[in-house]
This record gives sequence, structure tokens and C-alpha cells, in this order.
Amino acid sequence: MDTKQLAAFCMVVERRSFSQAAERLGVTQPAVSLQVRALEKRLGTQLLDRSGRRVEPTEAGLRLYRGAQKLLALEEQLVADVAASTDGELRGDLVLGASTGPAAIVVPVLLGEFQRESPDVRVFLTVSDTHTVVERVAERELELGIVGASRRHRGVRFEPFFADEVILACPPGHRFAGRTVTLDELRDDTLILMQEGAGVRQIVEDALRRQGVRLRDLDVRLELGLQESVRRAVEEGYGVTFISRTAVEPELADGRLAEARVEGLDASREISLASAAGRTRTRVAEAFVEFARGRVGR
Repeated sequence: MDTKQLAAFCMVVERRSFSQAAERLGVTQPAVSLQVRALEKRLGTQLLDRSGRRVEPTEAGLRLYRGAQKLLALEEQLVADVAASTDGELRGDLVLGASTGPAAIVVPVLLGEFQRESPDVRVFLTVSDTHTVVERVAERELELGIVGASRRHRGVRFEPFFADEVILACPPGHRFAGRTVTLDELRDDTLILMQEGAGVRQIVEDALRRQGVRLRDLDVRLELGLQESVRRAVEEGYGVTFISRTAVEPELADGRLAEARVEGLDASREISLASAAGRTRTRVAEAFVEFARGRVGR
């Protein structure tokens, strides 16, 4: 079976659009249409319903899509294995993404150590909010994602990687520093938030909801994007924030930040490995996962 036709068909199913599939594949829309029609002619059945505003797979199309994903993943793995050095040396590219919490400290160290041990591997890390990393993994732009909290995604599988703790960070000398504070005390102070889509924010929202509190019940005056800008604002004394503990270890150690806890609020989280459903990891990616698990103690 022609894998180019299968790849074009799968991309149309995933993007629900011939034009968007063509853009992703770097070819013309007529070329994608011809590949899909040739596939339908060969199989003798309609694979896509083109009558609505969006292209949708038929029942036969869904069955083909599931099988094609496995076949394309196997082809990708086969190509990677053949390209590997015959002497067993690890070669190739590792393209992954990480949300801002893990990317601040843990991931760069792991990648640096891994690349040092595998000098013929090139590493490309993208840092974004959790939602963006997961979407790019689903679209196969990234082979792996390392993320905090995330809503489930039908095109992505998640595996536990390591545990992280979300703390309330505050300036040194702040009345919260080193204490366990109540939710009422938290309501009386200025809270700085990361943008929507950030894993830490989702964790905090869920933890507050379990206590019957919503973010809008707190004194949120600043939403400053992602982690670095929020951390900096707290250092300068503009408020307090919930943030990954691993992301502010240096600031806590040298006294630029202090930590506090909120009574009744369990904001620990699991950092997960995200990969596209049905995709077999390349040899390089599998080697990194094995290496990283050994370092983070899972």
C-alpha cells in the first residue's frame, strides 16, 4: 500500500480539511485530493464524507485511519533503525517540547547529560505552555512532550514521568514566607497568575475548586503570561504566585524567593511524557526516555 497516500489521508482526517492537510504536508490541495481518491479507488469504498463544512471520516475511513497510524509509525521506526549506525552508536535527532515548569531546570539538565553521553545525537527543545506542547505532539511536530497537568487528548498518550510540587512563592520577608496560610489570608493578598493553558494554573484551579473556591474569588490583579515573567514579578514584590517548585529552586536556595503553603490545598502534580497515539518511538527517543527515567528515579 502506498504510504504517501496513507499519510495524505491521515493528515486530512486529523486536520478535517484538504487545504490544511496540504499546507501541513507542503504540497498542493489537488495533489492531496488525488492521493485520497486513488486510495478510495483502490479500496473500492468511500473513506471521507465531504458533504459538510468539515471533512469527516466514514466508518471505513476510521478503520483505515487506525490501521494506517500503526503502519506509518512502523515505517518511521524502520527508517530510523536502518539509518542508525551499524556499530550500534546512537545517531539522529531528538525533537521534543516541554512546558515551562519542567523546562526551567529538570529538562535542560537531562538533555545536556543525555547529549554528552550520545554525542552524535542532536537535540531540539521547544518551550511552550502545556496546551501548545500537547497539540504539537498530537500533530507529530514533536516526538515527545514533557508536561504538567493536561486535559486528556484523543491523539496523545500520557505516561507518568516524575512528581512535582506546586508551591506559593512570595518575596523574602513577606508575611506568608515560611508559613501555612489560610484561604482567607490568600484572598487578602495580590495573586499573580500565569496565562490560561499553563499546567500550573490548571492544577491550582482544580485544587481550589475542590475547596469550593474559584480563581475569581481571589484578588487576581496580574496575569503575566508564562513562568519567567510571573517569577520576576514576585521577586520584585508585586504579589504572590503559584509556581512549580523545581522551577524556582535556585531562587529559593539563594533567598530571592520564599515559599508558603495554603491550608487544605494539595497542589502536587505529575509530570508526564506525552507522545502521539499509535506512534512508535524512534531509537533515539526511546534511549532518551530510558536514560531520563534512570535519572529522575522512576
